Amino acid sequence: MPAASRYDDNVFINCPFTPDYQELFRALVFAVADCGFVPRSALERSNSGETRIDKLYRIIKECRYGLHDISVTELDPTNNLPRFNMPLELGIFLGATKFGSPTQRTKSCLILDRERYRYQIFCSDLAGQDPKPHNGEPPDAVKCVRNWLRAERPTVRLPSGERMWNRFEKLRVDLPVICDALMLEPDSLEFHDLTTVIEEWLLSNPR
Repeated sequence: MPAASRYDDNVFINCPFTPDYQELFRALVFAVADCGFVPRSALERSNSGETRIDKLYRIIKECRYGLHDISVTELDPTNNLPRFNMPLELGIFLGATKFGSPTQRTKSCLILDRERYRYQIFCSDLAGQDPKPHNGEPPDAVKCVRNWLRAERPTVRLPSGERMWNRFEKLRVDLPVICDALMLEPDSLEFHDLTTVIEEWLLSNPR
């Protein structure tokens, strides 16, 4: 899907890829797709000939929209340090809106955090960006994404955030059957497998 998608349809999803974040990640990917946009992620390609930072530059350049979850600030239990990948990728995205080409300056982003004003403690420079709280709850995250993308394309009709979450829950119920037909494992879907499953489900369950 990404190779054929357009800049104006692409949404870069910048979030943790840890097992405990999997449900939130899948909910974000679904919400983006259910809104009619194309989910993009650093997970979409693994090319040993391309450095990770160059891959991020390329994907961010190809996306008009950016969805950035900066809610995970806990220390890694192994090295007792936080992971700064999400703030770094957000910084790259915001930099493109200020110093990029005219096309890059059309970018729009949604910043998510666990609580509404928590970011002021660890990243006060985001004042004025108005991060939205998802409270660590996938239904709230889906509603945030839906409302953001609805405002970006006000002429496109979308179900409410609550109804979109109900659609995601139905996808989760249908997931084993779809995965079985595609010879995939529901609990270990790669990014492209996940987007393929979502595409298949949306074809059978249009908005």
